[in-house]
Amino acid sequence: MTGYSTNRLTMDYTALFQNIIEKRSFLCVGLDSEIEKIPAFLHKEKDPIFEFNKRIIDATNEYTVAYKPNVAFYECHGAKGWVSLEATVKYIKENYPSIFVIADAKRGDIGNTSKMYAKAFLENMPFDAITVAPYMGEDSVTPFLSYNDKWVVLLALTSNKGADNFQYHNEDGIKLFERVLSVSQKWGTINNMMYVVGATRAEMLKSIRKLVPEHFLLVPGIGAQGGSLAEVAKYGLNKKCGLLVNSSRGIIFADSTQNFAKVAGEKAKEMQVEMEKYLAQNKLI
Repeated sequence: MTGYSTNRLTMDYTALFQNIIEKRSFLCVGLDSEIEKIPAFLHKEKDPIFEFNKRIIDATNEYTVAYKPNVAFYECHGAKGWVSLEATVKYIKENYPSIFVIADAKRGDIGNTSKMYAKAFLENMPFDAITVAPYMGEDSVTPFLSYNDKWVVLLALTSNKGADNFQYHNEDGIKLFERVLSVSQKWGTINNMMYVVGATRAEMLKSIRKLVPEHFLLVPGIGAQGGSLAEVAKYGLNKKCGLLVNSSRGIIFADSTQNFAKVAGEKAKEMQVEMEKYLAQNKLI
């Protein structure tokens, strides 16, 4: 499934913001579609993961501006997992083309290897963006930035416990994640680079916004991981919203019965309604 048409919507900063305003939402739904957790009745389908994703997408698209398949939950199944992933992205782009789609792949390697990773996700599949690990520096990231109208989502400050091992390392008064934010801005622009900032570190968003006032931030950790949407909105919203807040398990696995898609839609709507409130409070709508 390669050679996708280039006749596609341009998903730049302005288009992303416009979609946020139209939907009154900055919700990103994470498609972490773990086979053991999808409803049992779907296992009889030819491609259970794609069928699960399809129903979730149809039920939630009205309330979300982005989807984020976590590649690990697909590639663990080998070739058939890649088929499910490609079918999912193609389905979104053919049926809901204005929705931003992020490959949560966290790639990052020496330049020629990164070039092949970029080709896999940004050329051979119609993703709009890919998450990238910055540890190996500029030449490991720039291959992903060579594609017009595509985005790099750079890991900056994550929400896991182990983030304390390195990301808060302080040298000369500068934490490692702050250096990532400062230096990487020279590699891209607000139109092709955003940053991952975990919701469980919401209090750090205030200082992060001083370093990257205009960039979009992808914020995971809402819901099952304990992050507060109110706190994220308080510290992270900017004059163009500047946030994509992700929820995965709290939406897609909210129910395991025949009604799972309907319940997922209800959970997504709940988040959209709360987000609409924060957008209004900040005079963005």
